[in-house]
Amino acid sequence: MTTTSTDRPPVPRPARLPSRGGGRRLRLGPLPLRYVAAKVGGAAVSLIAVMLTAFFLFKILPGDPVRAITHGIPTSPEQLAHLRHQFGLDKPLAAQFGDYAVRILHGDLGISYQYKTSVAGLIGEHLWPTIYLVGTATVLSAALGLRVGIRSAWRHGSTGDRVNTGVALALWSVPTFWLGLLFIIVFATGIGPIPGLFPTGGMSTPGTEGFVAVLVDHLRHLVLPCLTLVAVIYAQYVLTMRASLLDEMGSDYLTTARAKGLRDDDVRRRHAVPNALLPTVTVLFINIGRVVSGSILVETIFSWPGLGSLFYEALTVPDLPLLEGLFIVFSGAVILMNLLADLLYPVLDPRVRT
Repeated sequence: MTTTSTDRPPVPRPARLPSRGGGRRLRLGPLPLRYVAAKVGGAAVSLIAVMLTAFFLFKILPGDPVRAITHGIPTSPEQLAHLRHQFGLDKPLAAQFGDYAVRILHGDLGISYQYKTSVAGLIGEHLWPTIYLVGTATVLSAALGLRVGIRSAWRHGSTGDRVNTGVALALWSVPTFWLGLLFIIVFATGIGPIPGLFPTGGMSTPGTEGFVAVLVDHLRHLVLPCLTLVAVIYAQYVLTMRASLLDEMGSDYLTTARAKGLRDDDVRRRHAVPNALLPTVTVLFINIGRVVSGSILVETIFSWPGLGSLFYEALTVPDLPLLEGLFIVFSGAVILMNLLADLLYPVLDPRVRT
């Protein structure tokens, strides 16, 4: 008896698995509430730990804030005792911590010993110069570092790859302060046939007038500190992106993509790079968080009026409320950016959801 096609049982079709490189075509629902709650809870615990650390860390610093503030000023023991009482430094450590905790929970970062003004106001005044410098350096280094890292990994073993990797390793190992001083000697002071082209420090030249003149002056002051930061951060992006992409290059899904007839550029752009982005996304978001903190060494070397310089000045006293406030703001920005990176992972790579 002949079996017709209508009498044959239906053959089950195999489940269609998402390819590793096709994450952008998946219809992704909202993130699981448990995942989001776990990440937010971890960030909250980290922030609480930062607040506790901020208090006890700076209490062990050597030096007397009251004597540092009154240095060179004739002051009687009674006046020193009055200042210690005014700052709350004569209380037991437990009582000082209680005052600190209540103040932080109310969003009050305190009053600076050195500047006699609100810590929050001081941070707000110095925030823009830091964002201007470190934000510019972060954008430039990320754009340049990712491109070079991708090219080096895709053509690993070539002359260009060896040169780029060697330069990145050299820049990554160079101390930031030493590189900044070298740039000042070569490009600001001038050496041999190279004239001094850029200012040695500061954010602007006093007395400059006119929109175009002020803009050019700001850009000239920006070049050397920005170049110092870009040289170091750029190397981090190159090495991270190169290593991550090299891990993906031997995967089967890239061989399948080539067997389908895709061009090499399409295989790299549509499949390899998206799957290699996760480690680089972590670095990028952490560096975005560090935009708020800036670079203490670079801002100090180039006399840049940002939060890094403010932190250095607070250390010399030590100005405890200012140090505590800056530490909380610096760490909180990094924790927040790390949280955003964790929430972005499942969107970039659906494998994270499992």
